[in-house]
Amino acid sequence: MGKVMAVIKVMPDSVERDVNKLMDGLKDALPRGAELKGMQVKPIAFGLKAIICAVVVSDTEGGTEPVEDAFRKVPGVESVTVESVDLV
Repeated sequence: MGKVMAVIKVMPDSVERDVNKLMDGLKDALPRGAELKGMQVKPIAFGLKAIICAVVVSDTEGGTEPVEDAFRKVPGVESVTVESVDLV
């Protein structure tokens, strides 16, 4: 089976949320079989920042769902959105 790179946007629940701690929580929550390739903080508006994660997962049905579910369970996460998925 092949691999895909998913770009996932994670929004914190508050402007006051420490994005560095949130990034650590996302790294710890990454499920087995998923590989984190990078994280970037992107300013959105009015002090709110999104965390953009590049994650490699297997090219199977529902491939990003375990990562999305794991990220949603991290305290301080408001939303998780898959921005793009490309073959690698």
